[in-house]
Amino acid sequence: MIRVMLVDDQELMRMGFRMVLDAQEDLQVVGEAGDGAEAVRKAAELRPDVVLMDVRMPVLDGVEATKRISAEGTSKVLVMTTFDLDEYVLAALRGGASGFLLKDTPPADLVSALRAVASGDAVVSPSVTRRLLDRFLGSADSGQLRDATVLDVLTEREREVLVLIAKGMSNAEIAKTLFLSEATVKTHVGRILAKLDLRDRVQAVVLAYETGLARPGDA
Repeated sequence: MIRVMLVDDQELMRMGFRMVLDAQEDLQVVGEAGDGAEAVRKAAELRPDVVLMDVRMPVLDGVEATKRISAEGTSKVLVMTTFDLDEYVLAALRGGASGFLLKDTPPADLVSALRAVASGDAVVSPSVTRRLLDRFLGSADSGQLRDATVLDVLTEREREVLVLIAKGMSNAEIAKTLFLSEATVKTHVGRILAKLDLRDRVQAVVLAYETGLARPGDA
C-alpha cells in the first residue's frame, strides 16, 4: 500500500485528488494539509510514502515545505504546478522534489506518477522538463552554474547517458539511441547517481544543465 498525503490550500482540489486515489487498491490517502507549515508537521507525524505538494500556499510555500520534508528523508515529494509557476517548481526540484505534474494531469497519469515516485523513480516529463530547464537554467536569473569538474568521475559513456537523461529520455529510449540493452542503461544510470551522489533522475537532469553538459535548446 502506497501512503499519500495531499497538500493544497484549496479543499475542493484535495477532495478531487482523494476521490481519484481512494479508488485505487494500492493507494491510501493518510492525511491532508492546507499550507506548507502544516504539511511539514503532518509529514513528520504520518511519514507518508509520497507527499503530493502544491506550490503556492499561505504560511509556508510548497518550495520551502518540500525542502524541509525532503531533508528528513522519510517521504518523497511530487510537486503540482501550472506553467505560470515554473520558477517555483525548479526551486522545488533543487530542494529535493522527485518530480512534478501539471494540475490538469489526467487521473490515470497522476496515479502512475505516484506509483513511480513511491518505487524510487522520478517523474520527468520530457517536454515539460525541457521547457522548464530551458527557461530558467538558461537564463541569467537561474543562479550560479556548477563547476563542471564534478563530472570528471564519469566515464565517456556515462556522460553520454547523462546527456540523454537530461533530455527526458527513458531507459528504453536511451538504450535504442546508444544501441545498448535496457539492463546496461539501468546499470549506467545507477552508477551515475552513485558517483555524483544524486538521489534520482530529476537531480541528474538539473545537474546536467547546471554544469553545462546539457544546454537549453538541445534537441
